[in-house]
Amino acid sequence: MPRAVILGCAGLRLEAAEREFFRDADPLGFILFARNCESPAQLSQLVADLRASVGRADAPVLIDQEGGRVIRMRPPYWRAPPAAGVIGAIAERDLGTARGTAWLNARLIAAELDAVGIDVCCLPVLDLQFNDASSVVGDRAFSGDVEVVAELGRAACAGLLAGGVLPVIKHMPGHGRATSDSHLELPRVEASLAELAAQDFRPFEALNDMPIGISAHVCYGSIDADAPATQSAKVIAEIIRGAIGFNGLLLSDDLSMEALSGSQGERAGAALAAGCDVGLHCNGKLDEMADVIASVGLLSADAMRRWSDSKKFINKDNISEFSVLTDEFNSLIEAFTSS
Repeated sequence: MPRAVILGCAGLRLEAAEREFFRDADPLGFILFARNCESPAQLSQLVADLRASVGRADAPVLIDQEGGRVIRMRPPYWRAPPAAGVIGAIAERDLGTARGTAWLNARLIAAELDAVGIDVCCLPVLDLQFNDASSVVGDRAFSGDVEVVAELGRAACAGLLAGGVLPVIKHMPGHGRATSDSHLELPRVEASLAELAAQDFRPFEALNDMPIGISAHVCYGSIDADAPATQSAKVIAEIIRGAIGFNGLLLSDDLSMEALSGSQGERAGAALAAGCDVGLHCNGKLDEMADVIASVGLLSADAMRRWSDSKKFINKDNISEFSVLTDEFNSLIEAFTSS
């Protein structure tokens, strides 16, 4: 049984010290960032080496390839997908076209990920856009309209799954309303439970059947005034598992973000104790990862079941002419952004 953590690595190639550390630590899987992505050949080799380090060919390898500001695989070798907000703007004029665009975009992302062995994409963002909120979400979200976010989010999930890549819905139970950036500090949201249930929770409830989700490092005063969702047993049990009804694999957001306090090991322990299935540590620093590993046990039986069940969602199609899909996608985007 692997350990209940997903880890990053430092650079373009797996160093001997990292290889040895991962072999002994046996994390569930890995997550990649721009610092790890140079070219298709290099990235394919890194993915293979990461899996070899734990001796599991099915160890998940994750990436945030959202589009817009958040892409790790970049031109010239990979396309630059648009931000979700660009597709959301299409929905204001034609929801059906936007739905098809969201599917095509995700299907093209999946093709590029699958080609280098990456099998999990941290997409879609199901947070809502709020005008008076921090820009940390902003156009990473499709829209401020609950129904639009749910529709386009489901289309994006379907596109990834058709390409053999598992989607990850984020950030539960909703980061869009936060007025500060959880990478830098702990945001507090003081909206009432009724307001949150009527808006923020609803896209996640609509997609509660998806296989994997990520928690928000946000403190919701009306639910738990003392702890961010990632480390709140009440938020996870009553809202994420309860009101939203999500029963997939729950990952913490990045444990190294400044919204959390304490050592890396303390952060990881608190997230798992609250009900996250897996801790996510992204920066690739060996000393921090060692601290996390010292505080994280093996994947629970429920978490292992959730991870195993996630693979049943894949519904890979037989499309091979990706130039046709790319042309279709580009035509849709051009038609709506130039008019």
